[in-house]
Amino acid sequence: MEFPERRRSAPPNASVRIIAAGVVFGFCYWASTVMITLFVSILFAYLLDPVVVLLERLRMPRAVGSLVVVLLALAILGVAIWGLAGRAEQFTESWPEYSAVLKRATGAVQDRVQKIEAMFDEIAGQQKRPSTPQVQVREESPVRALLLRGLGGLYTALLALSFIPFMVFFMLAGKRDLWHGTMQLFPPSERTRVRDALEAVSRMLRGFIVGNLIVALILSVVSALFFWLVGLDYPILTGIFSGVLNLVPYFGVVLAWLPPLLIGLTKFRILGLVGIAAVLGVFHLISINVLVPALVGQKVHLNALTVTLALLFWGWLWGGMGLILAIPIMATIKVICDHVENWQPLGRWLGT
Repeated sequence: MEFPERRRSAPPNASVRIIAAGVVFGFCYWASTVMITLFVSILFAYLLDPVVVLLERLRMPRAVGSLVVVLLALAILGVAIWGLAGRAEQFTESWPEYSAVLKRATGAVQDRVQKIEAMFDEIAGQQKRPSTPQVQVREESPVRALLLRGLGGLYTALLALSFIPFMVFFMLAGKRDLWHGTMQLFPPSERTRVRDALEAVSRMLRGFIVGNLIVALILSVVSALFFWLVGLDYPILTGIFSGVLNLVPYFGVVLAWLPPLLIGLTKFRILGLVGIAAVLGVFHLISINVLVPALVGQKVHLNALTVTLALLFWGWLWGGMGLILAIPIMATIKVICDHVENWQPLGRWLGT
């Protein structure tokens, strides 16, 4: 008696994979707040995990050590915010002086734009017809609409931030259970490869975060010292913002100019502002060509095209937070591809 041969399940075709990818990206878009909160919590958990491990070696239970580390991190963050708040309060007291300079500058630019528009209208022969009836539509105040939209976004951001400490604590306290549960999702023959992939992701993310923090600290200190030497007001506050913004890929050098140029409007002329921008440009070149490759590049093996596409895609999907999370997300995808045999060609393409 012959038995019919079992048909092997055919691998999913390209259309099924495309549909699955579309579902995943659609979920990431509609659940952006949830996904961003999750990814930020994962990054903080990887950053704080070595401290929890150190407390474990000192015979402290992991749950207690996780709680201590999270509370200590919140205390350090609170002290930093409190220190910056005092500087920011001094800046707000001097804001009328800066706003007057900005109004004059924007007024001059607006006058130039209006003159150019009038010149083009005159050349094209476009003149308003007084006989044409004009219908005025009463629109909602843009200030009110912007305020309501901003309050909604602020509420969502505060709600997400309130969840991050709890998620970080649960990830740190339940790390072993999470790892064990993840292993159980795979057959025994694949668990060694899964463990290696998870350990590689841990090393990569931890190195990425620590490296960027060191680079941001160096840039902030050097920028603040430079601003103090040239006599810029609020050098510490301006140096911190400029140093951190300098890390934004591609746009960092431009964003790093904004705080010192704004503060320097009332004190320096055009030549002085250009000099400040030039020095910050040199800082950016040194950081992107020396510090970042030495402290971050060894952990994240992505080529320039992959980084650019990641910034475009995740920035479009999640805005500013997408720009921050784009590189660690793509680096994680590359590590996973390197440990899955069928995906290794994609991993090599992402890194070559």
